[in-house]
Amino acid sequence: MKDYKKIPRIVLWVLMGLGIIASVMFFLPVYEGTTFMVAGDELQVPLYTNLFLTWIYVLIFLVCAVTLVVVIWEFIKTAQVDMKRAMNQLCIVLGFVALIVICWLLGSPEKVQIIGYEGTDNMGNMARLSDACLYLTYILTLGTLVTLVWGVIYTKTKK
Repeated sequence: MKDYKKIPRIVLWVLMGLGIIASVMFFLPVYEGTTFMVAGDELQVPLYTNLFLTWIYVLIFLVCAVTLVVVIWEFIKTAQVDMKRAMNQLCIVLGFVALIVICWLLGSPEKVQIIGYEGTDNMGNMARLSDACLYLTYILTLGTLVTLVWGVIYTKTKK
């Protein structure tokens, strides 16, 4: 059982090491040779941009998968002990899923103009995903700030 507790720490260090390697490779001054003129300045594309983006996609997938597994596991554990509390947790998760769907529907599939980019990853579902992530970030940041302010006010009025 003691060795089992080392696995998450080892995985964390491996993922962090790979992330540092991908980041360093992306930020090294190695370019693929393509240059663009932007506002009178030369813009060069880093050689390891695709590696860096792919690593980010892998991390996002891992975070989503682990989060989903933990939520399901906790729901099952809680449901065995206290069904009312499990239903409250399920309502919170469903509310968050509804928020994600609303943010997705608010996103626009129209092409995003990116200087020097000629690909197709800046329109359709990718553009909508970018918008949804931004909206979700705005809403969650606002919710965090409101919660912090409300918590301070609530604590001060209780004393």
